[in-house]
Amino acid sequence: MSLQDTFKAVKEASKTLVLLSDAQRNEILNAVADAIDQHQDEILKANADDLEKAGKDYAFYDRLLLTPQRLKDIANDMRHVATLPSPLGRVLKDKTLDNGLHLKRVSVPFGVIGMIFEARPNVTFDVFSLCFKSGNAAVLKGGKEADGTNRAEVAVIHAVLKKYGVDTHVVELLPATHEATGAMLTAVGYIDLCIPRGSKRLISFVRDTAKVPVIETGAGVVHCYFDETGDLEKGKRIVDNAKTRRCTVCNTLDTLLINSHRLQDLPALVAPMAPKGVKLHADSRAYEALEGNYPDDLLVQVSDPDVWYTEWLSMQMGVCTVDNLDEALQHIATYGSGHSESIVTEDKVHAQRFEQMVDAACVYVNAPTSFTDGAQFGLGAEIGISTQKLGARGPMALEEITTYKWLIEGNGQIRI
Repeated sequence: MSLQDTFKAVKEASKTLVLLSDAQRNEILNAVADAIDQHQDEILKANADDLEKAGKDYAFYDRLLLTPQRLKDIANDMRHVATLPSPLGRVLKDKTLDNGLHLKRVSVPFGVIGMIFEARPNVTFDVFSLCFKSGNAAVLKGGKEADGTNRAEVAVIHAVLKKYGVDTHVVELLPATHEATGAMLTAVGYIDLCIPRGSKRLISFVRDTAKVPVIETGAGVVHCYFDETGDLEKGKRIVDNAKTRRCTVCNTLDTLLINSHRLQDLPALVAPMAPKGVKLHADSRAYEALEGNYPDDLLVQVSDPDVWYTEWLSMQMGVCTVDNLDEALQHIATYGSGHSESIVTEDKVHAQRFEQMVDAACVYVNAPTSFTDGAQFGLGAEIGISTQKLGARGPMALEEITTYKWLIEGNGQIRI
């Protein structure tokens, strides 16, 4: 089947999804979750083959890796999605005009969502669950590193859909080629919305190339500001968790901003990260405070301020000294990407000012940015994290992948 024929088939299949009740969708999602458990060995075998081809030195090895626990978590997330209220048919506005016309604005699916992603095999199941629950068909375009895993996962989904008599074209995986990417981005009339999820380079390419509507899931240049009044014990836990929990994901801490009045506490603040091999790129004041108090081979002095634009996606982190909250806010405004930002402070006025002034999708007080995640927000799963302001912003789940239409009922009225 050609790419064009695939897009046509998905578009036609998407129209059949509106005929399913929410109860039917939930039953199928639970069946797919059960099938993930039942076919764990096949999925893990395909993943092991992908990992072997990528090699241990592959930068995003951890993103690509599936484990029995990760598959179990994916299946449980899908079951959670099945328990959530349907995002469809919600009455968003309901009013009667003076002329008697009755207007309702109700939520409906986009139709066909195209998803471009890199070495993230969990995305296949997450996107399917959210799209299927919200009545959308999905066209998936994964990276070549995870292609075997993605195909094994889609085979599991298709087997369940066949069992329930659902057109399997409601989810299709394209070839892992540049040609397929280009075809998706120009599939006007077939793809209603495209969502890229991956590197800054991928997202920029999609934004600059697409002829179909796009929601950017932007790269995360993430900060944590340790305020003059910050609690050291809280700060140690928050900074360590934000940086080291999973260093290759977009909510990971990239730059620690340290108030100059707390430089004497900087070695203790970052101490939990040293045994984990986190390399610190520190400005001159932070470097002076850390020299001799942090492993020499994990400490670099920064001379080029452009380093603060870096999304590390590895066990590396910037450390920049600021003299007050306003300097921290200015640094975030200059170098941040609008993803997730955090402050550690015991000053309620500073906390409130940080919340008001930081322009980001997710703003934290005394908590790590590692919580920026659809499942953690109680959304079941996520299709991506939007840094845009028009429409969806932050973790995107069921509500964010629906649109609406107006229903107008009259009784013979005409416009004068």
